[in-house]
Amino acid sequence: MTLKSPVQRGGPRRGRFEQLAEYASNFTSSPLFFLICLVLVGFFVAAHAAHLDVELLLLPGESMTAVTLLLLALLKNSEMRAEHAIQRKLDAIARALLEMNKDRPGQAFRELRDSIRMEEET
Repeated sequence: MTLKSPVQRGGPRRGRFEQLAEYASNFTSSPLFFLICLVLVGFFVAAHAAHLDVELLLLPGESMTAVTLLLLALLKNSEMRAEHAIQRKLDAIARALLEMNKDRPGQAFRELRDSIRMEEET
C-alpha cells in the first residue's frame, strides 16, 4: 500500500486502477447508470412502502451505500488526476512565459518563476 497520489504512483503509464477508474467514470456518466440508480432507489422506496422484512429492507440500503463508496473512490481518483494535469499545463505555460521574457526580468518575472511547482509546497 502506498500513500502517494495516483498520478505519482505509476510513472508515465497509467496503471490498471487508473484505467478501471476511467472506464467506471465513463459508465457512471451514462444514462444506463442513471437508470440503474433510479431502479435501486425505486426498489428502496417500494420495499419500505410494502413493509417488507428487515432483511429485505437492508438489501437496497446496503447496495446504495456500496455504490456511494465506490463512486467516492472513483471521484477522488479522477479529481487528483485532473488536478495534476492542470498543474502540469500551468507549469508549462509559466516556463514558456519565462523563456519569452528572459531578457526583461522584473517583479512579475520573479513571481512567475517562483510559482512553478508551488503546489508541491502546499
